[in-house]
Amino acid sequence: MTALDVALAEFQAHFPGEPDGVWEAPGRVNLIGEHTDYNGGLVLPIALPQRTYAAVRRRQDTILTLVSAGMPYCPPISLASIVAGHPAGWERYPAGVLWAMAEAGYPVSGLDVAFASDVPVGSGLSSSAAIEAAVAVAAPDLFDCGLSADESGRAELATLCQRAENHIACAPTGGMDQAAVLRSREGYALNLDCADGSIRHVPFRIRDKGLALLVIDTRVEHSHATGEYGQRRADCEEACDRLGVAHLAELSTNDLPAAMARVKSPRLAQRVRHVLTENDRVRLAVAAMEANDFVELGRLFVDSHASLRDDFEVSCPQLDLAVVTALEAGALGARMTGGGFGGSAIALVYEQALPATREALLTAFEHHSYAAPKFLVAEAAAPARRTVVPCC
Repeated sequence: MTALDVALAEFQAHFPGEPDGVWEAPGRVNLIGEHTDYNGGLVLPIALPQRTYAAVRRRQDTILTLVSAGMPYCPPISLASIVAGHPAGWERYPAGVLWAMAEAGYPVSGLDVAFASDVPVGSGLSSSAAIEAAVAVAAPDLFDCGLSADESGRAELATLCQRAENHIACAPTGGMDQAAVLRSREGYALNLDCADGSIRHVPFRIRDKGLALLVIDTRVEHSHATGEYGQRRADCEEACDRLGVAHLAELSTNDLPAAMARVKSPRLAQRVRHVLTENDRVRLAVAAMEANDFVELGRLFVDSHASLRDDFEVSCPQLDLAVVTALEAGALGARMTGGGFGGSAIALVYEQALPATREALLTAFEHHSYAAPKFLVAEAAAPARRTVVPCC
C-alpha cells in the first residue's frame, strides 16, 4: 500500500464516513545554507518526492481528532487547550497550525485527520514541516480562507507554520523548512532570502548531467526541540547583540575579520564565521547551478560541511563518516544537511556510481559498528497541495 492508501485506510478505520479530501506535503532536503535561516540569510532547499498525506474532514465543533499510521495514540484535543508545550507529542505540529491560524484571525474549527507518510522521521528531512504543511493547505480549502491558492498566501502559510513550530512545539527553528515544503517548484531549488521572504526558483535537473543527489540517512535521530540546536541560535543572538545588528546576515564576508574580533569570544567568532561564509556559499552555489558547474557545487558542499563541523559544531561521527566515505567513492561533493546532531548527509554522485557509493557507505558504517544507513535519491518535487485521489 502507498502512503496515500494508508492515510485513507486509517481514516476509514477510525472515523465514520468519508474525508472531505486528502492533502499532501513533501519532506525537504537542503542543498546548502545551514543555520542561516534564523540569521536572516539565504537557503537553497528542494522539496522531496516523499510525502505526508492527510485525509481530513471538517467538524462542526472545536475538537481536533488525530490519528497517524505508526504513531502513538493521542486523545482528542480542544482547540482552546492548545498552548506552548501542549499538546506535547507529534500532535503538537498539526495542532499548532490551527492555533496559529486562529491567532492570526482566520476562522477555524475542529478537524478529523488521518496521517500516513513515507518521509523518514528524525532523519533531518523535515517530517515535522510536512505534517504542518499538509494541515496548512487543507485548512484554507475547508475554512474558505484561500491562502493556498497563490504565492502570497503560501508565504503567509509558511509563516504561520513556523510560528506553530516555534510557539507550540517550542522548537526554535527558522523558516526554511516550512517555505521549502509550501513554496518550492518541481524541477527547481528554492533560493529563499529569509530576511524578506523573497524567493527565486533555480533549475535543479542534475539527471540531465548524469548526476544524482544521494541522501544518506545516518539513522542518528535528531530533534530541533533539543537544547543543542537552541544553544546555537542563542550563540548567534548573543553575537548579534555584541555586533549591534538584528541578524548576522546583515554582515558580509568583508566584515568578517572585524566582526570576529568584536564579539570577544572564540566560540562566538566561530559561529559568526560559519554564518557569513555559509551565506556566501549559497550565493556561489546558485551561480554554479545556473552555470551547470557541478564540480564547483560539489566543492561548496565540502566547504559547507567543514564549516558546520568545525565552526558551528553540529556534526557527529556518523555524518562525518558519510561525507568522507562518499568523497572517497568519487562523489563531487558531500555535506551534512539539516540542523545537525544526527540526521542525513547528501552527496553529489554520478548516477552510474550510485551502487558502488552505497556499498562503500554500508561497509564503512559496518566497520565502525554503526547502524546501517538508509538511502534515497532526491529529486526536486512539487510543494504541498491537494491530492487527486484515484478512483477505484
